[in-house]
Amino acid sequence: MTFCLGIRVKDGLIALADTRITSGNETTTSKKISLHSSEHGSLFLMTSGLRSIRDKAVTYFEEVLEEEGDSYNKMYKVVNAFGIQLRRVAAEDKAALSASGLSFNLFTIVGGKLDHDKEHKLYLLYPEGNWIEIGRTTPFTIIGNSGYGHPILNRTLTYESTLRFALKTGFLSFDSTRVSANDVGFPIDIVIYKKETGEIIERRYEESDMKDISAIWGNKLSDIIKEIPEDWIDNLNKVTNNGKNRPFISYDQ
Repeated sequence: MTFCLGIRVKDGLIALADTRITSGNETTTSKKISLHSSEHGSLFLMTSGLRSIRDKAVTYFEEVLEEEGDSYNKMYKVVNAFGIQLRRVAAEDKAALSASGLSFNLFTIVGGKLDHDKEHKLYLLYPEGNWIEIGRTTPFTIIGNSGYGHPILNRTLTYESTLRFALKTGFLSFDSTRVSANDVGFPIDIVIYKKETGEIIERRYEESDMKDISAIWGNKLSDIIKEIPEDWIDNLNKVTNNGKNRPFISYDQ
């Protein structure tokens, strides 16, 4: 499985991806974020799905950028170009994969800003090559193992959040997933696009780099749960129904 998170806030973009490929007796890792550039700017690309599909589609995409990169001056054009290469791979490999019992299931997050874009953009592409743009109402998207990482982002992150706050919540979203799923893990790769300067920063973090933050997060969660009022729990012990406790009713019957 995979955890890839893209965040779009007013000050820029955050991309965060784990590197876990397999788990169990043998754990292998591989990079899931790639950076691409042309004369019109730079962008990042993250994928979740079969590695063979990803590698082939990205190879085709890089070749297209080398040959036709000067014509892609807006992000949606680049996203369309990757979608075309994804459909190309599907035409070549989907039938063979299906015959082997495998699904053609590559999901992709693309973010960046090119010369003719008014602002930085973030997109989610589906295996069919179609896409949606990530807007301001819900300024993030997760591909891969998404269930455990959504709650903290839904509760705290907005388009007006700072890049620093977005990065912190993004890491905590990953950390919540990591402790709940053995197919997501360190090291993690992080890419930051800063609107103010237009620069893209890339960094890898090992588990040892973030262990103190993970510990603080776990301890703070325990502390805040202890602070939540418990009077509603005390009400469970109060008698009801004219002085008699209400009978237990099972709805499984």
